[in-house]
Amino acid sequence: MMMKSNQQKSGLTLGYDLERWTRYGEQEKILVNLAPDSNSHILLSGMSGSGKSYLENAILAKLFLAEPSGEIYFADYKGDSAFSYLRGCPRYYTYRDTLQALELVYGRMLARQSGEDSSTHAITLVWDEYMAQILALQSEDKKAAAVVMNRVSEILLLGRSLSVRLVTAIQRPDAAAFPAGSRMNYGVVVILGSSAKSIYEMLLPDFKEEVAGRTFRRGEGVVVFQGAELRYLKVPIIGNPKRMQEICIEALSASCPPSEA
Repeated sequence: MMMKSNQQKSGLTLGYDLERWTRYGEQEKILVNLAPDSNSHILLSGMSGSGKSYLENAILAKLFLAEPSGEIYFADYKGDSAFSYLRGCPRYYTYRDTLQALELVYGRMLARQSGEDSSTHAITLVWDEYMAQILALQSEDKKAAAVVMNRVSEILLLGRSLSVRLVTAIQRPDAAAFPAGSRMNYGVVVILGSSAKSIYEMLLPDFKEEVAGRTFRRGEGVVVFQGAELRYLKVPIIGNPKRMQEICIEALSASCPPSEA
């Protein structure tokens, strides 16, 4: 798949319909609605080797192409080699600095909520290995971890109406990192690869029987929209990975639109 700059104004292509791809060789797009009135928070789950990081890179690039006037931050807790090319970008944060990205995005959301900032462009925080960071923080400072989790919950609850979006990538979506069931506030849930039954039960309670027993290869899985629509997903290979990386670098380096008082 070639990276192109003609993404639909309010849509992001996650990949293709796996069943139509497998049965007929058709490339039927599976789209995420990015319109402000849609819940476009994305929760991406997948074990090592599932293609999760690959899809994260693609989502980052496609978000920038779909929303060139938007503002994107990337929090990479573990400093994954899949994102090493982003080091040095102004809005790339790693290890402890990832919490700075959260504070910036959370602060922008509160400013919009209070009317201090009247800007309406999309603000997105992509957070890799959120679960691992929360577990590490809980072992060191439970109060600090609770503050972080509560702010994530607020973004999930309030961000939709304020054009603030969260894209979270994790291996296991344990409730310990999502207080008061806040993980159910993601409008788009993606599970790549063949996962443990418990993960389907946590994220896809209404579809766990349908998905049970299916085997998925790298870059394949399921996606549920707004908790109601299940699709089987095929993430295609990027035809020009160098160009994709260039777009991702630009996404985290481009000048941000000014806040509007």
